[in-house]
Amino acid sequence: MGSREVSNQDWQGKRVTVAGLGVSGIPAAKVLHGLGAVVTVVNDGDDERSRTQAAELEAQGITVRLGDGATLPESTELIVTTPGWKPDKPLFTAAAEAGVPVWGDVELAWRLRGLDGREPAPWLAVTGTNGKTTTVRMLASILEAAGLRTAAVGNIGVSLLDAVLGDEKYDVLAVELSSYQLHWAPSLRAHSAAVLNLAPDHLDWHGSMEAYAADKGRIYEGNRIACVYNAQERATEDLVREADVEEGCRAIGFTLATPGPSQLGVVDGILVDRAFVANRQKQAQELAEVTDVNPSAPHNIANALAAAALARAFGVGPAAVRDGLRAFRPDPHRIEHVADIAGVAYIDDSKATNTHAAEASLAAYDPIVWIAGGLAKGAAFGELVTGAAGRLRGVVLIGRDRALIREALARHAPEVPVVDLDRTDTGAMSEAVREATRLARPGDTVLMAPACASMDMFVNYNKRGEAFADAVRALAESD
Repeated sequence: MGSREVSNQDWQGKRVTVAGLGVSGIPAAKVLHGLGAVVTVVNDGDDERSRTQAAELEAQGITVRLGDGATLPESTELIVTTPGWKPDKPLFTAAAEAGVPVWGDVELAWRLRGLDGREPAPWLAVTGTNGKTTTVRMLASILEAAGLRTAAVGNIGVSLLDAVLGDEKYDVLAVELSSYQLHWAPSLRAHSAAVLNLAPDHLDWHGSMEAYAADKGRIYEGNRIACVYNAQERATEDLVREADVEEGCRAIGFTLATPGPSQLGVVDGILVDRAFVANRQKQAQELAEVTDVNPSAPHNIANALAAAALARAFGVGPAAVRDGLRAFRPDPHRIEHVADIAGVAYIDDSKATNTHAAEASLAAYDPIVWIAGGLAKGAAFGELVTGAAGRLRGVVLIGRDRALIREALARHAPEVPVVDLDRTDTGAMSEAVREATRLARPGDTVLMAPACASMDMFVNYNKRGEAFADAVRALAESD
């Protein structure tokens, strides 16, 4: 099957195994069954939720095998996997030995574009260790401001399968892609794509930093118009150099500094474009003011520049970039201002679940009382602490792996006061906010940017952020 020439007839009787129930596995199984494929779903788990999901699929004529995700069903011609399944699973080893291809949900969506006979919408794709969701939503806001029919899809918003098969006709899609999804998407060829940044993450899944970076770099393969990279992170530019792109595709950098030719950057508080102008050597196009970006933290300005670069690659004018950035509102728990109390700002960045995200957040404020800790996921904190030490008024530690951060502070910032809360119950957040308030002075920022995952204390980072915000509001009411 070619990546574009797909018809319903191609799927009639095709024996497809879907690996994993869940947010992408169930829709994939239903879509493939509807196209006439003979679908078997395999799943490692066999709990009550899985049995309920299985019953729904079996009622539609789809075979489900629970508690057996390792065995390749007989006569399988294709596997469609959910993103979370690791490449070293026995099912994929068996598939490789049998010559059975493995696609992810992104690959499936890409292959099914144009199934209804309509010209498929181009994809503007975004990946990176941090900032993907914000950048994609900024991009969608800019595209909408330009009068284009679009949606933020992929890991967020509308599902990719719904976007390519639904009744709505899009002019262009803003697509967020994880390293997991890119690993299983060999045919993806975006109009333009961006890698925002690279830092160690999900190494247990990929096996090494090199493999993780290579999967991120897949987003550039076959790009037609622009490969957007972070000019202040050489690793992202290296991925562009290694990519096999279409003739004429350009490398476009973004930087928080003054941009060179073929870059977007910042000059005197203005976001400027020296890439999509008639004379890149002598001209610069003003796009927006830094204050049009909400919030105007450095890493968020970088997100805005990446979004602007992709929009400009698609032909969007400067006024729409400005209007789209002004209209954009960030999701909760991403450097979200909660309150000002007695001259102290309280910021919720619960989404900072790794050191790279926390580093960007810490760089945005000074002085800081930092609330940190949780599940470290194998991270080291020495570099993070060293970079932030000069901004820290004090630190309050919570969560299971807080000792790792405490040890880094003792080595690299021994003069900074540290409060170590020896508790992992959800009520610890209220105490953490009280202790942070005690350390803070007027003009300071109390920043909850944990640099760790949340699941030792909370269901997810959203619940952790809500606990912080609730504690701050309670403090304001008692003030």
